[in-house]
Amino acid sequence: MKKLGLVGGMGPESTIPYYHDIVYGVQKKLGRSCFPELSIESVNVFYVLKLCDEKKYDVLTEYLLNAINNLAKSGADFAALSANTPHIIFDRLQERSPIPLISIVETAAIEAKRRGLKKIGLFGTVFTMTGDFFKDSFLKNGIQIVVPSDSDMQLINDKISTELELGIVKKETLSLFQDIISKMKAEQDIEAIVLGCTELPLLLNDDVSPVPCLDTMKIHIDSIVNQILE
Repeated sequence: MKKLGLVGGMGPESTIPYYHDIVYGVQKKLGRSCFPELSIESVNVFYVLKLCDEKKYDVLTEYLLNAINNLAKSGADFAALSANTPHIIFDRLQERSPIPLISIVETAAIEAKRRGLKKIGLFGTVFTMTGDFFKDSFLKNGIQIVVPSDSDMQLINDKISTELELGIVKKETLSLFQDIISKMKAEQDIEAIVLGCTELPLLLNDDVSPVPCLDTMKIHIDSIVNQILE
């Protein structure tokens, strides 16, 4: 088996299911009692978001590259970032990383294409929703990405940073998100919604969303498990 290096802490609430689902996902695929070796390098999500907000992408690259280098020194054969937002500099990291990286955005786009989706909505941090790095991967696969209104994007971003990043789940926030998705379905004819933040599954899933969800974290984890066993 290959050893995974996971850049976690973006935030802790998503790092926990990454660890759990990866180790048990490997065990399930093997069909026997066995857990893979992996290392987690935890970084500060609030510092990452601050650098994104200030567009200090060179500093962010060095910060996350340092984490990847530490994972490589621990013996990791490949690495992954446990969040969508830092993929804003994924290409820079990939160019300089000493080990291969698995992109959450690319794996999600491939899965959306496999499902035959053509037009989908995107939820995430404001950096994910307004940036091109997420949309470009989907466009390459023939899929159009649309986002909420500016005011709705700000609301989603605020709820992620002040609630979900801290593990706080509120029914009223779910209701607000459901209303936004329903509006996007009616006005923009979306077929599904991309959960483009790894904390969003704390709140949204196929059972409560007005349209099917594309859970980027679950898709990413499945790809990581396959890479460990490759």
